[in-house]
Amino acid sequence: MKAIIPVAGAGTKLRPHTYTQPKALIPIAGKTVLSIIVDQLSDAGITDFVFVVGYLGDKIQDYVKETFTGINAQFVQQGEREGLGHAVLLTQEMVGTDEVIIVLGDTICEYDVKELLQHPGSLLGIKKVDDPRSFGVAEMEDDGTISKVVEKPQIPKSNMALVGIYKIKETAMLYDCLQTNYRDGVKNRDEYSLTDALECMIGQGAKFSSFKVLNWFDCGNKESLLESNATLLKKFGTSISTDHRFENVIVVEPVSIGKNCEIKNSIIGPNVAVGDNTTINYSIIKESIIGSYADLFDIVLEESLIGSDTEVKGETRSLNIGDNTEIDLG
Repeated sequence: MKAIIPVAGAGTKLRPHTYTQPKALIPIAGKTVLSIIVDQLSDAGITDFVFVVGYLGDKIQDYVKETFTGINAQFVQQGEREGLGHAVLLTQEMVGTDEVIIVLGDTICEYDVKELLQHPGSLLGIKKVDDPRSFGVAEMEDDGTISKVVEKPQIPKSNMALVGIYKIKETAMLYDCLQTNYRDGVKNRDEYSLTDALECMIGQGAKFSSFKVLNWFDCGNKESLLESNATLLKKFGTSISTDHRFENVIVVEPVSIGKNCEIKNSIIGPNVAVGDNTTINYSIIKESIIGSYADLFDIVLEESLIGSDTEVKGETRSLNIGDNTEIDLG
């Protein structure tokens, strides 16, 4: 079985951070969104991955090659962002007729991956949501079989959202439907939708069962990213690199502190993730994500997202600062 990971999106809701960093590489709980996804799949035994890259795709490729040495990684370029259906269609030559699991590159979920892979049929991940109009929606039978899928319906007939995890057994049928929709210009909001291809498969007799994920972590904007960071830190537990340099520091768990960090005269936590090679002095940081190579001095931060290679000094603020920035609030 091959895993397809689409990571070509621009992540506009996370700007300014995604001007310099792909959304899949945004740090969370001491990891990245992409590393959590790949680790889940590789731990379950998957070794063959196809990454659909586009915006800042060279950073994705470099990261995958440096970080995941135990997998067989292939890359395909999506030049024009024409939707998820188009992204998956581009993988056809690399996948062939192998079964696939498709996991969106910004989708972090808790679920039993091994159980999913061992299931003999096709499965779609679902989660009940309050407002399903922004998602693909699954309409279901009493036995859990999915009878219909609709992309972002204005009047949903179900509150079961597709979470972005798809195990497909009928791979040839999937690509046939994707090709047909692309040829006929079947679009949803000016994009080729994977949901429309799945509905095409259902119309041709494919059977999809549903599985419910335990948790679905949203990383779409600053507020939801920080909330997910806090939840995952509680799940993973505190992690502090052994080569840190602390002096007069109070740590309020859970936190994640990367390699070669120098922290003095500060209070860190709770729910703080700090990247590698960061310096913090005379500061109080809580409920925040701090990138690598940052330099914070005389600052109180709460619910803040600070990019890499930043310098911030002075006063109390809630900040959302991209990479390569220098701020002096003194």
